[in-house]
Amino acid sequence: MWKGFTERVARTSADSNDPVLAGRTYAIPFDPVWQAALWLSGGGLRGWTLVSADDQLGVIRADVRSPLFPLEANVLVSVTLDPNAQTRVDMSALGNHRGGDLCVNYRRIRHFFHSLDDALDVQPGQILEPWTAARNAA
Repeated sequence: MWKGFTERVARTSADSNDPVLAGRTYAIPFDPVWQAALWLSGGGLRGWTLVSADDQLGVIRADVRSPLFPLEANVLVSVTLDPNAQTRVDMSALGNHRGGDLCVNYRRIRHFFHSLDDALDVQPGQILEPWTAARNAA
């Protein structure tokens, strides 16, 4: 059985082999990325409710309620600068229920990043592969 069916949490990391869970490194300044992530988390995405946001730490907390499943989650979005001064976005979603989440949190992450790319009107070359950004920092 696929791991996502039995876990309540999904999170991104730059070293993930799964492109959905690799997060994003943007060649876009911090402020537009922060504003877009804040807008999406604050209701720009259906079922999302902003809990808190700290632009100094680059942390957004939101509650998410699925329109189809009674599977609520707490979401943490991190917007920071990487060692190359590129804007890095990571995310985690933790389900507020028992048992597996049927990959709902994985799909939330995928949907968030697709929506963020759209909100930023990302152009070719503005999304940097995490392994490329890490290699350039070395």
